[in-house]
Amino acid sequence: MQSWRRKSLWLALSASWLLLVLLGGFSLLRLALPPRPSPRAPQGWPRWLDADLLQSFSQPGELPEDAAQPPRVPHGGSCNWGSCFDTSKCRGDGLKVFVYPAAGPISETHRKILASIEGSRFHTFSPAGACLLLLLSLDAQTGECSSMPLQWNRGRNHLVLRLHPAPCPRTFQLGQAMVAEASPTVDSFRAGFDVALPFLPEAHPLRGGAPGQLRQHSPQPRIALLALEEERGGWRTAGTNSSACSWDGRCEQDPGPGQTQRWEMLPNATFCLISGHRPQAASRFLQALQAGCIPVLLSPRWELPFSEVIDWTKAAIVADERLLLQVLAALQEMSPAKVLALRQQTQFLWDAYFSSVEKVIHTTLEVIQDRIFGTSAHPSLLWNSLPGALLALSTFSTSPQDFPFYYLQQGSRPEGRFSALIWVGASDQPPLKLIQAVAGSQHCAQILVLWSNERPLPSRWTETAVPLTVIDGRRKVSDRFFPYSTIRTDAILSLDAHSSLSTSEVDFAFVVWQSFPERMVGFLTSSHFWDEAHGGWGYTAERTNEFSMVLTMAAFYHRYYHTLFTHSLPKALRTLADEAPTCVDVLMNFLVAAVTKLPPIKVPYGKQRQEAAPLVPGGPEPGPKLQAPDPNCINQIAAAFGHMPLRSSHLRLDPVLFKDPVSVQRKKYRSLEKP
Repeated sequence: MQSWRRKSLWLALSASWLLLVLLGGFSLLRLALPPRPSPRAPQGWPRWLDADLLQSFSQPGELPEDAAQPPRVPHGGSCNWGSCFDTSKCRGDGLKVFVYPAAGPISETHRKILASIEGSRFHTFSPAGACLLLLLSLDAQTGECSSMPLQWNRGRNHLVLRLHPAPCPRTFQLGQAMVAEASPTVDSFRAGFDVALPFLPEAHPLRGGAPGQLRQHSPQPRIALLALEEERGGWRTAGTNSSACSWDGRCEQDPGPGQTQRWEMLPNATFCLISGHRPQAASRFLQALQAGCIPVLLSPRWELPFSEVIDWTKAAIVADERLLLQVLAALQEMSPAKVLALRQQTQFLWDAYFSSVEKVIHTTLEVIQDRIFGTSAHPSLLWNSLPGALLALSTFSTSPQDFPFYYLQQGSRPEGRFSALIWVGASDQPPLKLIQAVAGSQHCAQILVLWSNERPLPSRWTETAVPLTVIDGRRKVSDRFFPYSTIRTDAILSLDAHSSLSTSEVDFAFVVWQSFPERMVGFLTSSHFWDEAHGGWGYTAERTNEFSMVLTMAAFYHRYYHTLFTHSLPKALRTLADEAPTCVDVLMNFLVAAVTKLPPIKVPYGKQRQEAAPLVPGGPEPGPKLQAPDPNCINQIAAAFGHMPLRSSHLRLDPVLFKDPVSVQRKKYRSLEKP
């Protein structure tokens, strides 16, 4: 009997303790876990981008709701793209932008913005013919405020550009105007109508910009270094396995010997923790992006730049600051492959959209143009993969399969035919022999002769097995890179009237190009170098193992580069090519290298023809010496690009068994070895 009573008492005590633990544990869980934002109340931060990174430790409905916050009315009321922007004004010429002249002194950054707009394809000097009227907000740095322009029209089809998150007090109502503002708060930002800009420092370069600082693309094993931004402007390093560094805007304790670092040291860090409360933290975002340090944004109160088109889940982590220990644990467990992918994406986004004022402004206008085009806008793939939407013009196509740099990603190959474009200059004769050699290629689809000669067109041309079309040119060297509608193939073989090629050389070069459709494949090469004596870039046509350019007098490339050359390059550069014909090769190589970040490819060329080829397109008759271009040419082009995009290479691709001591019957391209 006593044994039964003892068992009953023991069971009762055990049940009481179990009930107490369950009730107490549940209340502790409710206290430890942060409250979930109410789905109906406006949130103080954007939607979380780390759903697949941080696992939830609670069930839906377990967490208490946040107290309802009073809603903030965004500036402009209920404006959206459909109700406050008239797209009918953009028909015909597309997006054309008129910039109101400044009424007072402007900062250096504003001058850079004006220069980048005026040098773009979007600019117009006529407000009547403009689709978008742009007003620069003269705010904190100049101490003056913008006044309402005469053609305000309640702000319809207007864009107010603010470079700093703390603008001066409004002197007029924005009405239906869009706002492009640096680091706008998520409460006032109108998604799909306003444009979120990055916080640009005053010293941000106009063009080009510094490249990304990430050198070690593969993270070191078992090492994940954190960089924590501090109020006084520096960064402090710590390990992800440390719980001694609590987040309250700065790192109180550092478990290791780490000290406050300058931002140039950020490439050593894997993750950069950035507080979302202070507006100044937005300026750290670009520092982390350039350094290849993955931004970890803790409850940011500001909209991420260009969030309408950029998929920030591929480059940054947005997390709840109340779950800091869980965030640190998740970062420590992140796979090296994921870390590598995030860091590489930071470098791509920095280089494509943020490294210069010009890129930021052009990205802003490209976002607005995508809204105008609607279904004809850039798909997300073009915005979020190399080379980026600024270099993948939607006026050419919106399908990734039509661009040369997406074949591998799409699992496709270019078509097996090419178009030969032969440029006949002022002193050239009809290239009848060249036409016969090119037409004999099994891959040739058509031959186009661009006649830029003062003499009348010949009445008869040689008969060929492929269609031959003669185009009357405008006597300009840049005409050879115009996107003619008669070109029906992706591949173009660019030739001069005095070029000399055999059918085998053409066939093999085209086969090589099919494997590298984003690059230029050529026969004659040249290279650039830094001239210490003159403090500038130099150019040499000496035949060495190293090269960085191929001459367009005999080269394969994708027809899309004609569209880029005509519609993306500034008019001043095309004029330079027309005035100095030796610059046209340099300019085209600059363009392709800036897009691909890769050098061209060289293929074998007959030695005798190589020694007799002139360097100048459409220049004098073949002779034993190559004519060097104007030394100022490459420096002017480099200044316009803002950096040197050319890449050097030592690679030449030869056919199998090329010059091997075997029977010629075993070689496919036998004539390549003939003297």
